[in-house]
Amino acid sequence: MALQEKLDRFNKQQEKCQTMLSNIAAKSASSRAPTPKPTPVAASPFPSGRSPAPVKFSNDTERLQHINSIRKAPVGAQMKRVIDILFQTRQAFTPEQINEACYVDVNGNKDVFEGLRKNPKVNYDGKRFSYKSKHDVKNKNELLVLIRKYIEGIAVIDLKDAYPNVMEDLQALKAAGQIWLLSNFDSQEDIAFPNDPRVPIKVDDDLKELFRSIELPRDMLDIEKDLQKNGMKPATNTAKRRAAAQVQGISSKPKPRQKNKEFSKKTKLTNSHLPELFQSLKNS
Repeated sequence: MALQEKLDRFNKQQEKCQTMLSNIAAKSASSRAPTPKPTPVAASPFPSGRSPAPVKFSNDTERLQHINSIRKAPVGAQMKRVIDILFQTRQAFTPEQINEACYVDVNGNKDVFEGLRKNPKVNYDGKRFSYKSKHDVKNKNELLVLIRKYIEGIAVIDLKDAYPNVMEDLQALKAAGQIWLLSNFDSQEDIAFPNDPRVPIKVDDDLKELFRSIELPRDMLDIEKDLQKNGMKPATNTAKRRAAAQVQGISSKPKPRQKNKEFSKKTKLTNSHLPELFQSLKNS
């Protein structure tokens, strides 16, 4: 019985080997089959010496080139581009919306992201970026309330970026007599002062006349000294300004006008064909 089982097992192995040999023979026969002749290539529709028309760049390609140039720009340039968008729109943008608006990939550039997050002109709430002005006012009424808080005046330069038409509102408040816009003597910058209508002041004509009759020194240095004697701090520093002007080679005093040079009898005349030029010489 055991011998019969071994014989059956041997026959099965023989059948497997025969099948494998048949498969190998079939593969080798197919590899030796003659290769088909190459089919003739159709003639080119373009005449010899002429190439097909070049492919034109599409508008999308130009846009991609523009985006690539923006993203390869310095970090500061990319940040300025984003801040300009935030300033102009006064809206809050996510990084994805910034990418759509000005092609700056905030999420893909860590330096740009950190620079915007730490920028004093940008507010980041964890999701969106928005413009951050020095004073949070949004209309003329809020602007007037803010100016009235600064009795000693507030610089206009600190208000310019509050909202888009803030300068027009400042002029409107000035025209309505609600504020004063005065220039700083040193910096030549405008200062906004509140003109509170609740404190009307009436000055007697005698006091006005007395004020106008006081003769002030002609030199600003003397005026500043008089102010200091009376316990007041001058708003100007003439000595410092004149010293800086001398260092830069600028004279603080106007140069005297040069007298017109006149011809003398010893002058050698070269333009004798223009006798009217030398009339004064003949008269002398």
